[in-house]
Amino acid sequence: MKDKTFKSLEEQIAILESKGLIIQDELYAKEVLLRENYFFLTGYRFLFMRSLSDRRFIDGTTFEELYAMFSFDRQIRNILFKNILVVENNLKSILSHVVSKNHGFKEKNYLNPNNFVRDPSRNRQINDLIHKMKRQISINGKQHSATSHFLANYGYIPLWVVVKVLSFGIVGELFTILQPQDQREIASVFGVEVESLEEYLPILANFRNLCAHEDICYSNRSQAVIGNTLYHNLLNIPKLNGEYIYGKNDLFALFIILKRILNEADFTLMLNEFDYELDILDSKVNSVSIEKILDQMGFPLNYKDIGRMK
Repeated sequence: MKDKTFKSLEEQIAILESKGLIIQDELYAKEVLLRENYFFLTGYRFLFMRSLSDRRFIDGTTFEELYAMFSFDRQIRNILFKNILVVENNLKSILSHVVSKNHGFKEKNYLNPNNFVRDPSRNRQINDLIHKMKRQISINGKQHSATSHFLANYGYIPLWVVVKVLSFGIVGELFTILQPQDQREIASVFGVEVESLEEYLPILANFRNLCAHEDICYSNRSQAVIGNTLYHNLLNIPKLNGEYIYGKNDLFALFIILKRILNEADFTLMLNEFDYELDILDSKVNSVSIEKILDQMGFPLNYKDIGRMK
């Protein structure tokens, strides 16, 4: 296997030009490449390629367009991240309240296998999750003032405090092993079914991690798929082989999830912020259409209508 070798900024520009990318301002391109990283920036090249077999850029594609797509993705990550954090905090607060109320709030309660679902086939998952929780509490508990305060003064950390040091993924998995009555109580606060919330949490965690680590977000497809919703039908999303082509495991699926579980004001603000960034992108990119970009994101052309739907 041939080794990858270091390339100077001049060599990076030469590679891009050899693939048909127009460099109008070499000094500007060098500054962007130095600050943003050639590898990360060229992760957006697929949108501008003639085809997967012909890996050259579409005629007329400029470096500024490539960077505009990179910047757009960064902005929507920021928009999504702050809203996913709202959901994360809501889930942690609601779950800790329900479990503490119904089963107790000390470690002997929320780490007690008997307080989870009574299903022998889930015992291994329950024990594994309890081990993960203990590990996160051990590693992170002393690093936060609230958790260290409770440990020092009371000798335990109540659940409504310990959720601060638990990852979103752990809390989402915790929801899946709660007793059914606890799950129903939590899901009812979000106004969704237990099954839907179980579907949504892994997708939210997936996009949260993408946003936190500056990975490509706009074209992401999660492994988990959401069920059909009222919005798929109302937006008349087309089907292929009986399945909706948008809003299942793509970025629009995340928008559908957030539409269902955020409050109306937060979702409206998020949608408006997204539209603003999309308009900026549309003004900067000419070699590909905004319709193609929406398709790559999994958005129907009438996606804005979801903001007016109940």
